[in-house]
Amino acid sequence: MRFTNMGEWLRRRSTWYTCIAVVGAVVVFSLGVMTGDGRLRIGLAGQFTPVSGLPNSLDYTSVNQIYDALRTNYNGKLTQSQVLDGIKHGLAESANDPYTQYFTPKEAHTFNGDLHGQTLTGIGAQLDQDAQGDIVVMSPLDGSPAAAAGLRAKDIIAAINGQSTAGMSLNDAVSKIHGKAGSKVVLGIVRGQQPLTLTITRATITVPNATGKILAGNIGYIQISQFSDGDEQGDNNSFTLVKQAVQKFQQAGVKKIILDLRDNPGGEVDSAQNIASLWLPDNALIEQEKRGDTVVDSYRATGDNPLKGMPTVVLVNAGSASASEITTLALRDNKAAYVIGEKSYGKGVVQSVIPFSDGSELKVTIAKWYSPSGKNINHKGITPDKTVTEPADATPDNDAQLQAAEAYLAAK
Repeated sequence: MRFTNMGEWLRRRSTWYTCIAVVGAVVVFSLGVMTGDGRLRIGLAGQFTPVSGLPNSLDYTSVNQIYDALRTNYNGKLTQSQVLDGIKHGLAESANDPYTQYFTPKEAHTFNGDLHGQTLTGIGAQLDQDAQGDIVVMSPLDGSPAAAAGLRAKDIIAAINGQSTAGMSLNDAVSKIHGKAGSKVVLGIVRGQQPLTLTITRATITVPNATGKILAGNIGYIQISQFSDGDEQGDNNSFTLVKQAVQKFQQAGVKKIILDLRDNPGGEVDSAQNIASLWLPDNALIEQEKRGDTVVDSYRATGDNPLKGMPTVVLVNAGSASASEITTLALRDNKAAYVIGEKSYGKGVVQSVIPFSDGSELKVTIAKWYSPSGKNINHKGITPDKTVTEPADATPDNDAQLQAAEAYLAAK
């Protein structure tokens, strides 16, 4: 698997009030906290040409000097495993890439559980870390404590239980937001220029990766919360759930489709490939991956396309990222869908997860992905064909973007 699977913040000012006054963030965590991605492959160590200029091995003389000074002078408890984990985290962070991360065995377990959509405990939001080091909300999950508290995509988490996130790693932030069901976490956030404080009660969350229903006018509606192959038993497989919905649509004679990818942070690109193929001709290009100017991989439609030719609208917003953006552009570039909503998140890079024997993992950026028309949307996002801004007081019964999609399809 693989996934694509988003100056220092206010100059990294240390006080919570100062940070809040200038940026604008919000807080929340996912299933304890999911870290953002959209495409993943296991076990790619040594598959690519090493970074030029780096030696085959490192001289640890200076590292040992720091270690000796630390163990001799530090006034507190410190274990060998803490020191080694710190070195490993630091190696990954030296890439200065928010998507390249080292996971301890415990962190890897949480990451993989989030990726496969298992039942976990937390606030129900997916988080990312941007190039400036800010902890950013990619999307809150529908029906989660985070969504109920008002967390939004692109909100920045400025403080967790009163502690500033300035200089904090994504892994540290996630661990601080995780907690037992029924316990509370207080998040200081900045949204635009507005400082906010949210108190969120953690809960046990189980969210289906995809759902479907038939709307008025016999329009098939598919909502995908995450692209996932499901757990080890294959349960909660996004493609399987979508196929089940499509079969019901066929039985009901549905001829028009709305694909809702709002607040979908991505997931596994194999899942996105299978789902996009439902609309596309066999062998149609879905996306390409490049290292520099060299194409290293391509994904194409599989030929299983019961929705081919059906008028389709894709709904996106600022929480639509990575595999969601791959799917959206695969359909639009192949003239299979019209896009309505707000500009998407903008994650156009690909990560690989490399597992190690102790259960730890390295998630590392290995390429950029490009749409069928050759676009890379990293840090840019997708501009919809029709922009419809959702008001802050929107409700499921007053969904302007969904209404715009229904109106568009009614004319088809």
